[in-house]
Amino acid sequence: MDSNQLQNIIPLPSLWENLEILEKRLYEVTISEDPYLTEISQYLIQAGGKRFRPLIALLSGELGSGDKEKVIDAGISVELIHLGSLYHDDVIDKAKTRRGVESTNRKWNATLAILAGDYLLARSSELAADNLGLESVKLLASTYAELVVGQTKEVQFSFNTTHSTDDYLEVIGGKTASLIRTSAKLGAMASDCNSNVTEAISSWAWHNGIIFQITDDILDLNSDSETLGKPAGNDILEGTYTLPVLLALEKNPKKIEEILQRVKNSELELSAVLNEFNNDEIIEESNKFVNYHFKKSNEAIKNIENKEISDILNNLNEYLLQRSN
Repeated sequence: MDSNQLQNIIPLPSLWENLEILEKRLYEVTISEDPYLTEISQYLIQAGGKRFRPLIALLSGELGSGDKEKVIDAGISVELIHLGSLYHDDVIDKAKTRRGVESTNRKWNATLAILAGDYLLARSSELAADNLGLESVKLLASTYAELVVGQTKEVQFSFNTTHSTDDYLEVIGGKTASLIRTSAKLGAMASDCNSNVTEAISSWAWHNGIIFQITDDILDLNSDSETLGKPAGNDILEGTYTLPVLLALEKNPKKIEEILQRVKNSELELSAVLNEFNNDEIIEESNKFVNYHFKKSNEAIKNIENKEISDILNNLNEYLLQRSN
């Protein structure tokens, strides 16, 4: 996801100014009494990222008339949840890299990565309690519970060739779409949007989150390692069989099961068989799912009267759609 493209899609100078404030505040709120913990906790902040979830919170905040500082804090809260979950994910996956740098669990160790992730989650709750109110704290807590459920399901399905596309959608709904939906909802709440607008932007964000993850999973199979910051097809190597893989399994179960087993056993180089999951037929089938959620997402924003924002939301969907083509 390219920052320059996002700035073209979201031509709101005040929003990008608020994102700069948010970036500085991310460092401020993650300072610990222990400099060692501060260093580890801020490691992935320094590694960069497009701050997509905070952007959604800030964009949602444009629909109301509330306190912009609260909207910024909403964006910080969701980003801290996201960052904390990345620390934990890398431990679970035994990841070697993240965002093009050595993963935290490799640079330090798994225990410190888990503790740093816990610290970021705690700071998110503390910030929300101080500045956003009890309803926001509850929303963040329930969202993190959804995220954990989604991650747990993904671990359960690791190297499993019998789970369905419905199972996959449940996983990504929990681990990705739930937090993007909460980003939009928290920003709307912080900006005092009415319930209809809050519901509309939240529904848009839920489907946008599904699009985001499916297109990301397609990119995992057809982008180079430099672009991804990890090897192409890394999900397969880790036993995470995403939508394109599940669709290939549906079409030719015996052949694809054998390929996946041989890759798992290091008897076959994944690069030699990536085309089985990254061909026109599989991508076309995958895009049917994307197009369904694209339609649902754009239906939701019909209830948003602010045409400038609704056009931006539509263009964000279009941008994600183009990633997988």
